Amino acid sequence: MTEVRTRRLSVPLHTPFVTALRRTTTIETVLVEVVDSDGAVGWGEAPQVWQVTGDSLAGSQACLDGPLRDALLGRPADPRESTALVQQAVVANRSAKMAADVALHDLAARRAGLTLAQHLASTAGVTTLPPTSVRTDVTLAAGTPAELATAAAARVADGFGTLKLKVGTDAATDVARVLAVRAAVGADVALRLDANQGWDAFEAVRVISALEVAGTDVEVVEQPVPAHDVIGLAYVTAHVETPVMADESLFTLEDLVEIIRLDAADLVNVKLAKCGGLTPALELLRVAHLHGFGTFVGSMMESHVGVGAAASLVAAVGTSSLPDLDAAWWSVASPYAGGPTYAGDHLVLSDQPGLGIEGVLP
Repeated sequence: MTEVRTRRLSVPLHTPFVTALRRTTTIETVLVEVVDSDGAVGWGEAPQVWQVTGDSLAGSQACLDGPLRDALLGRPADPRESTALVQQAVVANRSAKMAADVALHDLAARRAGLTLAQHLASTAGVTTLPPTSVRTDVTLAAGTPAELATAAAARVADGFGTLKLKVGTDAATDVARVLAVRAAVGADVALRLDANQGWDAFEAVRVISALEVAGTDVEVVEQPVPAHDVIGLAYVTAHVETPVMADESLFTLEDLVEIIRLDAADLVNVKLAKCGGLTPALELLRVAHLHGFGTFVGSMMESHVGVGAAASLVAAVGTSSLPDLDAAWWSVASPYAGGPTYAGDHLVLSDQPGLGIEGVLP
């Protein structure tokens, strides 16, 4: 590898994105281009989500321009050799590691003339041809019951069949929010909840149990308790019938071992920015599957580069649950020439090598 280039990118959203943790009107990310001696380029990105990963644009860019660049320059453009260097070059900084790791895989796929999904399938030993699109849910930003009901009806009209409601801002009214959405969309639309750590364990059990009694048919509840409270997560899992998913509680393989040891969840949400890229994500999915846990791939508020990489991972190895890959859908428009696109509730992967990203639009 001969060059590592970075730049910051701010992408406006068509609708504010609101959770129990934050409100944003833009995707803020650091793009990286890894260039080999033939001039081929691999793309990656490091999204900034202070409240989840703690990684900043300044920190990720400094990491990519410093220790990660030093680790990669002059090394083979082969992720089997170079991704280990990325993970060892610096402690934490997983968004930056995600950017470098995705860029290395994108570059390897381009050099091989394969899509990123085909390259990842080959890496994982999967012999079947990956699908060319991946179905996703869509998130409903936190709001009042009436606001959520209106947004839910609009998203169903957009072609989405699975909705993820952001709750956890007020346990006392969360049941009313879910009931309003269920009434607005009917029984045929799948509903998921994401509390983003907004409840304690006892509140979570009360709210989820009330939703069960009300017959809301919630498919899964994601991260009901604070990330550090794995024992509380296990308590919720043991005291409700609705499947519980670990998200912010899972960053590393060590986190997954603790979740497995305590039987703290039914499913785990693997995100590239939390674990550090495609290489560790493949391992987390493999271990979770081996231990009988449901698998799920999500995304932060990131652009088509990161979401395309996550979708390629799902296409390559599959998951037990419909992924959450709508982040780039919130963009007013894609900032890239080429790459993945949305069609209803499907993220359509490029048929060009790698991610199919040709550059940033002016």
